Amino acid sequence: MKSIALKDVVKNYYLGEVVVPALKSVNLNISSGEFTVIAGPSGSGKTTLLNLVGCVDTATAGIVSVGDEDTAKLSERKLTDLRLHTIGFIFQNFNLISVLNVYDNVEFPLLLRTDISKKERRERTLKFISQVGLEGHMHHRPNELSGGQRQRVAIARALVSSPKIVLADEPTANLDSVTGQKIIDLMKEINEKEKTTFLFSTHDEKIISHARRVIRILDGQIVTEQ
Repeated sequence: MKSIALKDVVKNYYLGEVVVPALKSVNLNISSGEFTVIAGPSGSGKTTLLNLVGCVDTATAGIVSVGDEDTAKLSERKLTDLRLHTIGFIFQNFNLISVLNVYDNVEFPLLLRTDISKKERRERTLKFISQVGLEGHMHHRPNELSGGQRQRVAIARALVSSPKIVLADEPTANLDSVTGQKIIDLMKEINEKEKTTFLFSTHDEKIISHARRVIRILDGQIVTEQ
């Protein structure tokens, strides 16, 4: 079953009258349960591609489908539902809520879910804080954490709601090699046990070496796939 599909996707940005093409007629199918990397240099279009799949941005042309739904045809309510129940997004710039501590940041996606009890919410939040090694920092706010610690909070927050799809934009960029390896191992375990689809953008050769599929992108176009 297709988890993600892009058909003839174009994304342009506009700087005054100048058109800056970020993606050029990209076609891509990701099946459920894949552990796939989009690899390429900075500015190649990796983050743009993830933003379109994550419904953070919209395509200029073409079709972006998530779980067989054309995202451009979804109402705001259905888009919110998709982000809430289906997609977990690890942003490169963390996107943590500055006034909330670690526990509250990780718990936050679960507060929007009416199908999860208070007890389960607490259990899940503590479990993922522990899995990223931040038990001793639960009451710290983002400005009291290092970049690597903030990255781990963002990872725990993305995984806590057990999404069907996890989009990870350079998830190990701010982590030391030991912590980075632990995070990769955690994601692989979730992928294998829960059949969660993982789509990464990365320069990190460690993640690339663990991927079952590597798609290389350059200047907004897919150039190789292995």
